[in-house]
Amino acid sequence: MANWTPFAPKGHFAYDSRAIKKQWARLHSCDQEPLPDTPELLQAWTHFHNGHFEEAHLLGLRLGPAGLTVANKAACVYAAQLETRQGERQSIYQRVTERAEAQIQNQPDNPNAHYLLALSLGRYSQGISVTQALAQGLGSKIKTALETTIALQPLHADGHFALGSFHAEIIDRVGTLIGHMTYGARKEVSLEMFLQGFTLQPRSPLGLVEYAAALLMLEGDARQDEAAALLAQAASLQAMDAREYLDIAQAQGGLAP
Repeated sequence: MANWTPFAPKGHFAYDSRAIKKQWARLHSCDQEPLPDTPELLQAWTHFHNGHFEEAHLLGLRLGPAGLTVANKAACVYAAQLETRQGERQSIYQRVTERAEAQIQNQPDNPNAHYLLALSLGRYSQGISVTQALAQGLGSKIKTALETTIALQPLHADGHFALGSFHAEIIDRVGTLIGHMTYGARKEVSLEMFLQGFTLQPRSPLGLVEYAAALLMLEGDARQDEAAALLAQAASLQAMDAREYLDIAQAQGGLAP
């Protein structure tokens, strides 16, 4: 595995384990990950929230099954936000998918195992052609994983946002008719998922960015002003950790002329 690009600005977040534990409910309001029950796992999550994604990933892997969620989440966030090499990015998503599938076999009731399977498959599918994604059956796998996430944990805001994005992206890629016939993708379901997500977490930078993108995929220029307002709202938020910092930076980039 190639060395990962460090998060910048380095040192922007400097949580220690005690601070992470105190802020846990806020930091994990969108994924409902349980508070770690060992100091080592808490340290891995501390690395994650500080933006030390490679350290979080490696420590999570060393911890075995207990550390797979933090390892996989660190890998997905890093690949999506910081990795510039397309081949390496796709390779990271493939490795996360393999680990998440194994995790689901051992922990079928773990909502974040299903969520991270969907996230890795979704990001991977964005890097290949529609024909390849259809041939590999990725759409159905992503939809099932996200619906399972929400069924296991109805308070999983990120799962709602991701399922809303899934419906919008399927419609954008293959059209309303084929999207509905093949995957059951529907515009009204996409919008409803975002509404439910924001009911759970109204100030999610990730949710705001994904909702802006979904509106443009579903309705194009007619929702341009609303999408821009959503990005502006996300860009104005104060980041709690490195993940939010990167999502906010993405929103700011979307507003750049």
